[in-house]
Amino acid sequence: MEKSRILFVCIHNSARSQMAEAFLAAACSERFEAASAGLEPGTLNPLVVEVMAEVGIDLSKKGTQAVFELSKQGRIYSHVITVCDEASAERCPIFVGVTQRLHWSFPDPSALTGTREERLAGTRRIRDAIRAQIETWCAGQCAPA
Repeated sequence: MEKSRILFVCIHNSARSQMAEAFLAAACSERFEAASAGLEPGTLNPLVVEVMAEVGIDLSKKGTQAVFELSKQGRIYSHVITVCDEASAERCPIFVGVTQRLHWSFPDPSALTGTREERLAGTRRIRDAIRAQIETWCAGQCAPA
């Protein structure tokens, strides 16, 4: 069976989309090929790298990429899933051949304030919410018809 290509998009490709990509790859790599990109790619959030390592996923060597570059390359995805706020999601380009566009809003870890421990705790909550959403979505996608 050919894998469905899934693209996760957020603002900087530094946190939410990277976590979603990693969790989908871990949960359903036999069915899906996951990728992620940002509207304005930045650098990977070090707190995200840290909290993902806590659950056995190494993002330390990952880079960020621009969603518009992927769009210009003519990449085809079965799903484009935005994981940022609604206003930012509306800026995502239209991809040729996309069969479904979904929006899952998660808080931005880079917007968290407080001590390092408070920001880590908030990033863990976001990580866990993304993982739960991916697991629920995968279960629905992989269920027999």
